[in-house]
Amino acid sequence: MKITIVCVGKIKEKFYVDAIAEYSKRLGRYCSLSVVEVKDEKTKEQATDTEIAMIKEREGERILKNIREDGYVIALAIDGKLLDSVELSQKIEKLGLGGTSHIYFVIGGSLGLSDSVLRKADYQLSFSRMTFPHQLMRVVLLEQIYRSYRIMNHEPYHK
Repeated sequence: MKITIVCVGKIKEKFYVDAIAEYSKRLGRYCSLSVVEVKDEKTKEQATDTEIAMIKEREGERILKNIREDGYVIALAIDGKLLDSVELSQKIEKLGLGGTSHIYFVIGGSLGLSDSVLRKADYQLSFSRMTFPHQLMRVVLLEQIYRSYRIMNHEPYHK
């Protein structure tokens, strides 16, 4: 299985970089993982709704350029479906058994995802109704993908 995480913005904080590197290394034995970072747009403090929509759309265009038609797209969205770790592992496993060879996970920028990206998504996944920094969500997503593979392979992993 090939998994690509398409995300907005670069990670600058060393602790995030280290955590991402660790989970990427761990996942290497289970799947082919790649992370694609697209440029984020600067947002002024008091941006209007129109400006916010334009920013999300520009970031969305960059995201969509990195998603091939043959992949299954899972967008991280606050209004998406809440799954527990076992359900996520079952989702990934079912996709693989069903012939899906490439899953894209999409993480938006600080303003979220554009409507065009949400429409492109085959599935919308929520980790919580709370808002998290997109840098942290990259770490959490990688950890959950790793946990999913451990569950699929009946391997121990702390709870």
